[in-house]
Amino acid sequence: MIRFPYATAALLAAAFFSQSAAASCYVVYGPDQDIVYRAPQPPVDLSYQIHQTLPQVAPGSTLVFSPDNHNCDLPINKLPLASAQGATGSMGMGGRPARADRS
Repeated sequence: MIRFPYATAALLAAAFFSQSAAASCYVVYGPDQDIVYRAPQPPVDLSYQIHQTLPQVAPGSTLVFSPDNHNCDLPINKLPLASAQGATGSMGMGGRPARADRS
């Protein structure tokens, strides 16, 4: 019974001091190393691997994300409109095509 309080204390300490895996700022650099996107929201659907989604949004670009939000308060979005919607959509990655009308 003496081990239970120590295990509880260790579990609580681990919960309080664990690092968060969430990023606070996403930056996309174009092929010419100019910033084409900077915002707290990801520019692509992160449920897929980045090498699958990023080339569809910005070919030849690089995505960098960091835990701090330095200079992220002023968002930059020079990406096409479809990519801004793709952050929440399926980006055509294996999704089912739309159903045809049956008349």
